Parts: sequence; structure tokens; C-alpha cells
Amino acid sequence: MLLVKAFHLIAVICWFAGLFYLPRLFVYHCQALAENDTTGAERFKIMERKLYRGIMTPSMLIALALGLWMLIDRWDPYFKTAAWMHIKLTLVILLLIYHHICGRFLKRFAEDKNELSERFYRAFNEAPVLILVAVIILVTLKMTT
Repeated sequence: MLLVKAFHLIAVICWFAGLFYLPRLFVYHCQALAENDTTGAERFKIMERKLYRGIMTPSMLIALALGLWMLIDRWDPYFKTAAWMHIKLTLVILLLIYHHICGRFLKRFAEDKNELSERFYRAFNEAPVLILVAVIILVTLKMTT
């Protein structure tokens, strides 16, 4: 089970790398569009697509599968009442929603229909950081409140 946990953590780290980097690419994409840099904008479309489809989504699926495996393998009535686990799973659901929203933004950029600003994407980029901090604290301290 320790190998499952190790690969789960590797997948989570890869997923978060993408969750941190893709919105940053959106910032740069906005800048390229503002500067009428069509070559740069096309390059960002390729980078965004490869990151989302080639790294983020597979990493997310592996992290979820291995996380469920560990949860099922170690299922204990304790988890039914452990507040930290419920909060963690809620945060994971929020990450899944964030991942999906990133995919929608990617599609808008790919169709040249982005209407959001560089400033928006800078702020949007901070959400996974907050979730990561919360999850790490919850798992480390196994908070019961």
C-alpha cells in the first residue's frame, strides 16, 4: 500500500504542477493577444492543450484512482465521522471543478473567444494554492473540527 500512496502523491504533485501552470499560461496568452502576437498566441494554444490533455488530466485520473483505492482499502467507520476527511474530500471536489473550469477556459482560448482579462487569470491562479495548503494541513494534522 505504500507504493500506492507514493504513486498517488506523485500524481497529485504532477496534477498540481499543471493546475499552477495552466492559468499562468492563460496570463501570457492574454498578453500575447493584447500585443497582437498571433504566433505567440498560437504557440500558447498548443502548450495549453498539451499541458491539459497530456499531463493534468492523466495525473488527475491517476491521483483520483489511487486515492479511491486507498480510501476503499483502509475504509474504517472512523472516516464516516472524521471531519478532516470530509473537508479534504470536499476540497478535492473543488479541485475537480477548478480543473473542469480550466478546460473550459482552454476551449475558449482555442476558439479565440476568451473575454477574460490577464488580471482575472492572475487571481484565478491562486485558488489551487489555497486548496493545497488546506489539504496538506488537514492531512498532516488530521483535524477533527
